[in-house]
Amino acid sequence: MIETINLSKVYKDGTVALDNVSFKFAGKVLTLLGRNGAGKTTLVRILSTQLLPTSGEAYVEGFDIVKEAKKVRKLITSIPQEAQPIGMASPFEHLIMFLTAKGFSLKEAEENARKVLKEVGLWEVKDKPSDELSGGMKRKIFVAMALASNSEVVFLDEPTTGLDPYSRTEVWSVLKSMKSKMVLTTHYMEEAEELSEEVILLHKGKIIAKGTIPSLLEKLNGKVRVEGIGDIKIGRLRISYVDKEEAKNYVGKYIVKPITLEDLFIIYTGERLEES
Repeated sequence: MIETINLSKVYKDGTVALDNVSFKFAGKVLTLLGRNGAGKTTLVRILSTQLLPTSGEAYVEGFDIVKEAKKVRKLITSIPQEAQPIGMASPFEHLIMFLTAKGFSLKEAEENARKVLKEVGLWEVKDKPSDELSGGMKRKIFVAMALASNSEVVFLDEPTTGLDPYSRTEVWSVLKSMKSKMVLTTHYMEEAEELSEEVILLHKGKIIAKGTIPSLLEKLNGKVRVEGIGDIKIGRLRISYVDKEEAKNYVGKYIVKPITLEDLFIIYTGERLEES
């Protein structure tokens, strides 16, 4: 289980990245959503013992992330958003170095590396220097590391950024098969809908909503989105949410769309989630 109690982080320049964040999650996949600067990466870094909180408490699998950081680190794998591969090292070499550093024997590391590189579609380039690979393939190396680690909890900060739709779907398929519990951050709404058991919506360091996607969308049950009219403003765009019957009056005059997870951001914050 992952739990936070009044967790806060204030940086030296006074920026409040997290503001009394409290939640419990005991499922398999939790996704953190929010605009740039909402606090997603800060929360992941704290939970994965890379960053100390200013105040509050946090626990991963029952261990205090500050007082028992070494125990937490043995249970987890964390792949940060800014991770970059070593230019001359191949995908296969990356996995071997990573897994042996995690305590795997060379034989175990090689077996896991072969299996996972095939699963994520990197097998054909397994021996190529990473600086010869596309940005999407470089990102896949880190996804492969997380998958091969067999950690109890895996933290993935925007794991599919830079991947084309086919590769993204390929990675989703592998993530679904993982036995590890996962905490993801993403800007892709369809990714959250595809993978998450629960989502947490962060805005300016605070949790503004938490729950399963169906439960969060209940408040918009029976509604559709109409673009071009309404009180909600996003830049020059006006948006309204109306009953499906009423929407018939707007078809042909305005853009009418079904409700998606993105609409939660419009309802809760009045702002559209920025594109990744």
